[in-house]
Amino acid sequence: MKKILLIVLAVLVAGGLVAFMVIKQQSGYTKVLTAKIVRQDLATVVSGTGQIKPKTYVNVGATSFGRITHFFVKEGDLVKKGQTVATIESVQQEATVAGQESAIAAAKTDISSYLAAEKTAEANLEHAKADLEQKKLDWERAQSLFQAGIVAKAEFDAKKAAYDTDMASVSQAMAQLNQAKAQTESQRGHLQTAVATLRANRDLLNKTIATAPFDGIVTNMPLREGETVVVGIQNAEGSTLMTLADMSVVTAEVKVDETDIVNIQIGQPAEISVDALPGKTFKGHVTLVGDQALLRSTGIATSQSTTGTEEAKDFKVVVTLDTTSNDLRPGLSSTAKITTAHKPNVLSLPIQALTMHDPATDNVKGKGDVQAASQSPAAKPNLIQGVFVVDPDSKGRLRSKFVPVTTGITGATDIEVLSGLNEGAEIVTGPYKILRALKGGSLLKRDTVKIVLPSGGSS
Repeated sequence: MKKILLIVLAVLVAGGLVAFMVIKQQSGYTKVLTAKIVRQDLATVVSGTGQIKPKTYVNVGATSFGRITHFFVKEGDLVKKGQTVATIESVQQEATVAGQESAIAAAKTDISSYLAAEKTAEANLEHAKADLEQKKLDWERAQSLFQAGIVAKAEFDAKKAAYDTDMASVSQAMAQLNQAKAQTESQRGHLQTAVATLRANRDLLNKTIATAPFDGIVTNMPLREGETVVVGIQNAEGSTLMTLADMSVVTAEVKVDETDIVNIQIGQPAEISVDALPGKTFKGHVTLVGDQALLRSTGIATSQSTTGTEEAKDFKVVVTLDTTSNDLRPGLSSTAKITTAHKPNVLSLPIQALTMHDPATDNVKGKGDVQAASQSPAAKPNLIQGVFVVDPDSKGRLRSKFVPVTTGITGATDIEVLSGLNEGAEIVTGPYKILRALKGGSLLKRDTVKIVLPSGGSS
């Protein structure tokens, strides 16, 4: 038994010695996470949330006062251009049209009567002209006979009077013909006035029938059958029958943060996702970039706001979908991811590896040891953007080396390297708390244990 205890004690002492040597060997080392500089495709994406909207929509307003007699559609129905969607009571308009049609029929009858009178006047004129011709011959013959002394003066005078009478009859018949023609033209003018009035009356009657101005979908019906509509300005209560949306061209109207709006331009590609259609994405492109800042709390443009409160602002961006779907409905919540920049096969590093560091605070090598560089406490730090590279020293130990880096476009988790690093270089990526306090020249040890972050926490 005593022998067993001695063996156990020896094992424990040996284990303690091993642990002590390991701890001593690792003292002064900093455990860090590392990654390699690689080439990959990078894209900068700006996100915005909003809703689906048709490019074209219209409020079908009432164009006649009266009670709604019938709706032929309901919300969500697809309609075709020219399709009747609603009717308004039209008793008065129908009666007016019918009365005017009767007036036109009577005017046409009067014109026919005046045309007959013209024919009669023309016949009378021709008869008068024939009589005048005969009387003219008789008078000319009487003149010859009277000069020859064959006929008496009384008979000569009678021939002259008959000729003059027929001259007056011809003039009278011609005046009657002109009067008949004038009456006909006057009645034709009255007919044209009646036709124009009928056209106006039929227009008023047609306004009691609401039709679809284009192919679309009914999205809103604020009124019901039996209610009275009034002719008024757009969006006035009681003046809108329904709203029609043309879903052949669909847009996503989203709000983008003011810090990202400068990178968005017309024509940039985008992907649109709709909350009501999980798993589906729609391709699109930017077609409008707003130039007015909108207050995030109210959505009112800053130029219209009367308050001087400083708060976050957004800008309106419209993305037009390249293809549409029957599943899309106006008002559906949507998210647009707009690609503002894209570069293929570029050097990149994880964003979390970037840090702001003052190289003057780095450790410097003395004679075999590492010493901290001296810096006046009052000196202002000269912070430079860069990363810590894993750099083996002459003894094969891993040390940190700060390298300034110039960056380009930013992706979701990585950022482009323009200068300062080469492909394959190993850099320190974390943890954040260690990276923030790390100095150049520090001894490093790769941490192979995966760090599990608590909810909402950071390394």
